[in-house]
Amino acid sequence: MKVRATAWSRLGQNATFGGVGLMEVVKDRPDIQFVTADVSSLLGLKRYKDMYPLQYVDVGIAEQNMVTVAAGMAYEGNCVFASTYASFIALRGLEQIRHNLGYLKANVKIVGMSSGACTGKSGISHWCTEDLAFMRAIPNMTVLSPADCTEVVKMTVAAAQMNGPVYIRLTGNLNVPIIYKEDYDFEIGKAITLKEGEDIALIATGLMVKEAMDAAAILEEQGISCSVINMHTIKPLDGACLEQCYKKHKLLVTIEEHNIVGGLGGAIAEHKAGYANVPPQLFLGITDEYKATGARAFIMEEYGLTAVQLAETIKNKWNTIKLI
Repeated sequence: MKVRATAWSRLGQNATFGGVGLMEVVKDRPDIQFVTADVSSLLGLKRYKDMYPLQYVDVGIAEQNMVTVAAGMAYEGNCVFASTYASFIALRGLEQIRHNLGYLKANVKIVGMSSGACTGKSGISHWCTEDLAFMRAIPNMTVLSPADCTEVVKMTVAAAQMNGPVYIRLTGNLNVPIIYKEDYDFEIGKAITLKEGEDIALIATGLMVKEAMDAAAILEEQGISCSVINMHTIKPLDGACLEQCYKKHKLLVTIEEHNIVGGLGGAIAEHKAGYANVPPQLFLGITDEYKATGARAFIMEEYGLTAVQLAETIKNKWNTIKLI
């Protein structure tokens, strides 16, 4: 399909999933089913509901029930997408996800919308900065985190083509930064190097990929050469890519809109523990604390996750390494 990066960016990741990605996979697929918990308008699902009424179920505000209904439909031979706020599906529905998807391997694709801190004004109850940690701890679960709206579409298509449970983490609001303006090859489990550098590897996921790119540009002006890697698949990690990072770079920096405990940084640290003589790692993300709530831009600044702040933190760490 033709990539419409600018138009999709305006929609944001949530509506791009429902209005573009889901519409792409349902074509000629009577086995595709979609289940939601009263958030169809936020997901841009009007066209889908009108065209495929028999492949759509709204269970109301009942997230745990939604997961169980989706699993039951999957056991009947369907490929089921189920979506609502990440904070409610990944936390409230965790037991049902663990039993029905992890243990029984139901072919359900959980789409956690509005994750990270994009619902910051609604308070901590609506934040979801722990979902990657929960989901990657469930056996048989594939965990994905798109860098922009084009990647949302790519992930939706890829998830529909595989058999088994998947968690897709959507974040950001409208006007999401664009990483991919043109079509590109996407493969689950294969990270994408967006920029080659010599000194530091910036390994980012989700919307933090754009911040990593901008931080790398700032550091480049100061004589620090950085690779930028889009680690869109948190589980399974791209081990080959990481091994190259260990050999080539003197510092690894993981950047995520997620708690620094258990997310991308934790996953890479666990992988790195199996190797000798590897570079040190700097964990950048949501620190392990609850701070003031507010708009996403405010929260990103509070946690030091803007490009300028990232560049300063990384430079300071780099200077300490050079002294060793």
